[in-house]
This record gives sequence, structure tokens and C-alpha cells, in this order.
Amino acid sequence: QVQLVESGGGLVQAGGSLRLSCAVSRSIFRFNALGWYRQAPGKQRDLVAVITSGGSTNYADSVKGRFTISRDNTKNTVYLQMNSLKPEDTAVYHCNTNPPRLGYWGQGTQVTVSS
Repeated sequence: QVQLVESGGGLVQAGGSLRLSCAVSRSIFRFNALGWYRQAPGKQRDLVAVITSGGSTNYADSVKGRFTISRDNTKNTVYLQMNSLKPEDTAVYHCNTNPPRLGYWGQGTQVTVSS
């Protein structure tokens, strides 16, 4: 069964940190680039960070230097370490393949950054 399950969101003050986790079905994890996406209220869903199966990473300009994406091949899990959080980082965060596949979108995890 195909699954991507996000966790780790919460409420944090500006300047704080959170680490998001996404447990991924093995069949997806092994051979796909994986990404973290976010959608703020009233806005489109945007790609935040991506990591290839080989470990290469890329980031949206808005999070460069603050966020780090990583993957644990023993746990089939992809992480997003978020530091120096800003109120504009408030959104629902999702993981998916990159490019994303419609049927893989899950519930996401809410991140709220207070000023």
C-alpha cells in the first residue's frame, strides 16, 4: 500500500525550530526523489525542498540556509529540519515524490509560527 505519512508539526515562536518527518512506503522511497511542499491559507502549494535518491538536495530561495532536508534509508523516512522559523513559514507541510503524484498527497502536518 502506498503511503506517505507526515508528522512533527506544531506551534512555535519565531526563531524556533521544528523537525518534520515523513514515513514513506518502501516501494516509493527507494527509487524516487522526495520533496517537502507547503501550502499556506489562500495560497498555492509550493515546493520547499527536494532530495534525490542519491542524496542531492535543493531548496526554495525562501528557506535556503534555514531548512535542511535529509533521508534515512534504513527507516524509509525523509526529514525536514526547520530552523530560524518565521511567521511566513506557517503552512500545512506535505511530503510527496518530486515531481508530485496526485494520489500520494496525505493530510500533511500543520506548522504555525507565532510572531
